[in-house]
Amino acid sequence: MLYAINLIRGGFWVGLLSFFIWSLPGAIGAYGLGIGVSRIGDTLPNPVYALLSGLNGATVGIIALAAVQLSDKAITDRITMVLVFLGGTAGMLYTALWYYPVLMFSGGCATVIWDLGSGQRALRVVKAKVSRRKHAHMDGDEEQRQAIELHSNPQPEAERNTNDSNVAIRRGASSATEHDTRDNKPVHDDQSVNEPQARTTPQPRAIPWKVGVTVIGCFFVTFITTMTLRGTLDSPPRGFRLFANLYLAGTIIFGGGPVVIPLLREYVVAEGWVSSRDFLLGLAIIQAFPGPNFNFAVYLGTLAVGRPDRLNPAAGAAIGFVSIFAPGLILHTGTMGVWDVLRRYRWATSAIRGINATAVGLIYTAVYRLWEIGYVGADFKSGSPLGGDPWWVVVTATSFVGGRWFGVSAPVAILLGGVMGMVWYGIVSD
Repeated sequence: MLYAINLIRGGFWVGLLSFFIWSLPGAIGAYGLGIGVSRIGDTLPNPVYALLSGLNGATVGIIALAAVQLSDKAITDRITMVLVFLGGTAGMLYTALWYYPVLMFSGGCATVIWDLGSGQRALRVVKAKVSRRKHAHMDGDEEQRQAIELHSNPQPEAERNTNDSNVAIRRGASSATEHDTRDNKPVHDDQSVNEPQARTTPQPRAIPWKVGVTVIGCFFVTFITTMTLRGTLDSPPRGFRLFANLYLAGTIIFGGGPVVIPLLREYVVAEGWVSSRDFLLGLAIIQAFPGPNFNFAVYLGTLAVGRPDRLNPAAGAAIGFVSIFAPGLILHTGTMGVWDVLRRYRWATSAIRGINATAVGLIYTAVYRLWEIGYVGADFKSGSPLGGDPWWVVVTATSFVGGRWFGVSAPVAILLGGVMGMVWYGIVSD
């Protein structure tokens, strides 16, 4: 968002400079954290496991809160409500590298079909049939009730005529009074004088649509080339595979922030490059770092290439930084040039709305996945469900409720989770 605002107001170089000022401090911290974690042995002291479990529980609460907050923004009607639900549940039921992009693409297609009339037309037809049946039943009951009253309380003919005349006279008097009131209503000639003056705002710097199309086209050439090499090479270097996976994750992410977590876990941890313990440890600590959550890819890149291939960890950090951020920056820059044209088409805005709703649903998938591996110990180095002990449920709930209703920031919630983890260890170790 910061890059987009400065790109519009100050141009490309101002936008790029603001992006580096915003992201680099957290990226450097993530690199240092990766170096430190890479030197930790396979076995940790029991107090450290308790601390890590508390951090993980608090992290799950923070991500759950982010899922709820993003859902409030993404859900604008019934179809987006359904897509958030289906995105979360479908992501829990199956996992594969190709699966998440297909889910989001399907969500975009669903909103296009819905908004262009097919889905809503079918819903209106069903509602109309139900409404007609309901009104027909109510009209029949009303006619039957009036007939019963008329039969039980017959009214003389002369009295009915007199009542009808009185009703007509009252209606005529009411209409005349209403007419006179409208005719005598004062009209102010200075109504248009008090209208507020239009506020002048600086004109944004427009990107020509030809430049936008060229930028987007060049990006997709690099993307297709990278994905083709990733699928055809027999044994590509670890650095290239890391770049390809994170480049794919950065391309298909909608919504940012917590949306990236299930993708990074699938594209890095599932590949065996980073352990679940180190993934959870970095994820918990990164929440307290400045800048975007995408800097988590810098931490993962540092760990992914540093151990088996003996590559420079700084190279892995640079690969993580460039591959996760470049797709969004390039696509946003190109889209700024063609958005004025695209937004005139309803299918384009509908597709983006559906993709975003499905991506938000995937955050609930991340909550579930992290919940299932949140507790770590000497006997559960790969993680086990936080629900195994009620204390960790309390830690997660405390983080969620603190952020939701008491305004507790993410760093404070993470620190509180670590303290609660140490309290748990002090109790159970006695």
